[in-house]
Amino acid sequence: MTRYFMTIPEAAQLVVQAGGLSQGGEVFVLDMGEPVKILTMAENLIRLSGLTPYVDIDIEFVGLRPGEKLYEELALSEEMETRKRTANDRIYVTLPIAMDEEEFLQTLEKLKTADADNARKLLKIIVPNFKENNGCGPEGTTPTA
Repeated sequence: MTRYFMTIPEAAQLVVQAGGLSQGGEVFVLDMGEPVKILTMAENLIRLSGLTPYVDIDIEFVGLRPGEKLYEELALSEEMETRKRTANDRIYVTLPIAMDEEEFLQTLEKLKTADADNARKLLKIIVPNFKENNGCGPEGTTPTA
């Protein structure tokens, strides 16, 4: 799995600055640097403690929790196409994805009484870029670690 990491002061500063740039209705995306593999981070932390991974300390792979992603996305590809840099090089602004509000609200009402099969179909209306797969991993694969 890969994740983005920032210090709390760094994240807070970017959020406050994005708030100052806001004119209303924008979607801000923060440049969080390069994503880090959790395994690499664990191995490095063990080494920084003066120990050897898999010799002094084992790393246990427990798999994905329900709904957990293998990697994080800062924005949808559709949003990244419209992103523009702001006065701060680490803050981007994107346009929200257009949607029919009336259709959205009607679909939400239908979801209240939907069964499992129908709910999936209705959710695909609300989230048109949703891609279904049968496993937990990308493109239907099931991760082993």
